[in-house]
Amino acid sequence: MSKFLFENGTVVLGDGRTAEHLLIEDDRVAAPDADRAGAERIDLAEGWLLPGFIDTQVNGGGGVLFNDDPSVETIAAIGAAHARFGTTGFLPTLISDTPEKIDRALRATEQAIAAGVPGVLGIHIEGPFLNPRRRGTHDVAHFIRLDAEKIALLSSLTHGRTLVTLAPEMTTPDDIRALAAAGVIVAAGHTDADYATMQSAFEAGVTGVTHLFNAMSPLHHRKPGVVGAAIENRTAYAGLIVDGRHVAPAALRIALAARPHDRFMLVTDAMSTVGTDADHFVLQGKTIRIENGVCVEADGTLAGSALDMATAVGNAVRMLGLEVAEASMMASGAPAAFLGLGDRGALRPGMRADMVWLGADLGARGTWIAGRRVGEA
Repeated sequence: MSKFLFENGTVVLGDGRTAEHLLIEDDRVAAPDADRAGAERIDLAEGWLLPGFIDTQVNGGGGVLFNDDPSVETIAAIGAAHARFGTTGFLPTLISDTPEKIDRALRATEQAIAAGVPGVLGIHIEGPFLNPRRRGTHDVAHFIRLDAEKIALLSSLTHGRTLVTLAPEMTTPDDIRALAAAGVIVAAGHTDADYATMQSAFEAGVTGVTHLFNAMSPLHHRKPGVVGAAIENRTAYAGLIVDGRHVAPAALRIALAARPHDRFMLVTDAMSTVGTDADHFVLQGKTIRIENGVCVEADGTLAGSALDMATAVGNAVRMLGLEVAEASMMASGAPAAFLGLGDRGALRPGMRADMVWLGADLGARGTWIAGRRVGEA
């Protein structure tokens, strides 16, 4: 049996609780009164030990994009790049593409999970059932309507979680119900739906909102839109890209003031440059450049991000005024609950030992997946 005792820092256990130390036995969190004899001591240097980050929207990292090559090797490279910054669980994300590419991505995800690739929890299929008016960087040439055949494809993953982002106005409540009944987690995104349509979508089984504020109908005092419906809703989970550019910090603070914090999730929407020194990449034939830490097309359209989860947590503290434990919950506990992962997202006894060590400056210092240290920041 391997034992590790983390000490000389603040351990965020979850549910607003903290501790001064944490004992790990093999791949699980040990009870507070467990025998510490023989444990290897790890000095947190007055930093933080948090539950490992769970990122539900990861397009790429380590120099590769999931759309370019949906394979086990690509998933492993993305996971390794993001593990350096505290991500212990992630959904490789495929943006709008052909049904054939979606099928390849699903099969690669199954194989990656079966092979034990660290961190992979399933897949996020973002499109192609989207509204061209809110396309963002997605290629409208791939946009199609949802039908019985596509529902069967989207619900065909045999291992892990499947998250699908769609525009509710481009499908029907019955199709949303069918996806949810098949075990697919459904989120609204890249949508121009009005308030009433979003209300119907929530009732039909939409439980998430993809990158709140971005690529959706805004809140207007006579037309609340998707943003208004999402902020009013008390149970749906909303992803937030906290890089200071995708959404003004003041808008995020307003949203946080309006609904429970445990229904927000920090996401990166990361592209291939995370974990590299690259200043550009190619996405479906378009050259995307990194300008001031943001991915943009030639016309200035945002195209994913260059964000990692440790930076997102730090930004949530510095830009949004959150306590570290609150930001941690949005990076771990909330996405774990959204995905239905009962043994992750906190550091309670018996739970899986997925952890990230942040320094006092909130920079990533180390990551553990199932009790084993991975990557180096």
